[in-house]
Amino acid sequence: HQPMYYLLSMLALTDLGLSTTTLPTMFSVFWFHAREVSFNACLVQMYFIHVFSIIESAVLLAMAFDRFVAIRQPLRYATILTNGVVIGIGLAIAARALALVFPASFLLKRLQYRPVNILSYPFCLHQDLIKTTVSSRRVSSIYGLMVVICSMGLDSVLLLLPYVLILGTVLSIASKTERIKALNTCISHICAVLTFYTPMIGLSMIRRYGQNASPIVHVLMANIYLLVPPLMNPVIYRMRT
Repeated sequence: HQPMYYLLSMLALTDLGLSTTTLPTMFSVFWFHAREVSFNACLVQMYFIHVFSIIESAVLLAMAFDRFVAIRQPLRYATILTNGVVIGIGLAIAARALALVFPASFLLKRLQYRPVNILSYPFCLHQDLIKTTVSSRRVSSIYGLMVVICSMGLDSVLLLLPYVLILGTVLSIASKTERIKALNTCISHICAVLTFYTPMIGLSMIRRYGQNASPIVHVLMANIYLLVPPLMNPVIYRMRT
């Protein structure tokens, strides 16, 4: 019962939530060839997919802060990251995600759509739903961009700060063995961060610059973005622990 393992539990629950949210439509499409989903069900799925994605981004940021405290202030680690602090971090992470995504769902609900729409993926994403509207989507598009910037964009920038400070602390250690030992404690977290952000950046790049790419490429990248992190995180942390 230590902060790092509480944070790992949050990461595991987030991955389970993300996987469970995508299962209904993916099973119906790939196993039963049922390719229709109601708008309300799609909206609910979209909400939870984005909520869990934002939560995972924030949990990875909290884990970076945990590694920073463990390396920079090892003697004060237990007094800085108490159970109360970790619980507070978890509640703040969940509240931020729920609050950020809810207006996006509300704005989508107000838009007008054709009776039948074709989605690009076997699950519902905001950027995919917004393409099917026949009314003005300017406000929804701007708000969706703000959510991405204020959540994953901000988290990715803040992730760099603890590691810059960690690197400075490690380089100041005289013993090479101790430097390697300190850096080894961050390997799992770095792998988890790369597993989460690399597919997300790849999907964004393909959506922005790959308009002429095969639809299969878009679907493949979206599936990797949602399915690979929940698959790889247990493997990464099991190897380390």
